[in-house]
Amino acid sequence: MERYVLADHTADLMVKAAGSTLEECFANAGYALFDQTVDLSGIGTSEETEFTVSGEDDEDRLYSFLSELLFLEDCDGLVLKEISVRFDGNDVICTGRGETLDRSRHRVKSEIKAVTYHMMNIDRDEPSVTVLFDV
Repeated sequence: MERYVLADHTADLMVKAAGSTLEECFANAGYALFDQTVDLSGIGTSEETEFTVSGEDDEDRLYSFLSELLFLEDCDGLVLKEISVRFDGNDVICTGRGETLDRSRHRVKSEIKAVTYHMMNIDRDEPSVTVLFDV
């Protein structure tokens, strides 16, 4: 099973992430975020981070989770290659491994400016998540 697929969208980047659980779908959406911005084949796993975000519902939790990943990349230069997610009530607890972006060694593909709620879809039955990134 593929972690994610790109969906057709005119201007922005739409991703549909799958998994055996909703937690795995969240992790795969996070993987897709990094995979679309940097060639992950050259990223190591020497740095580890953990964070928790909360949300009122599934959409809010997904938005907060992906926004925090984008913040880590934009502000700390951290690119995660391995991401695991678990839920605890309204909390999303993420553990990730990767390394700091080094433009002399890593190939940058594109820039994601923001996570959006527009066209976001969470299917607990399938399970899958669809998210639109502003590029």
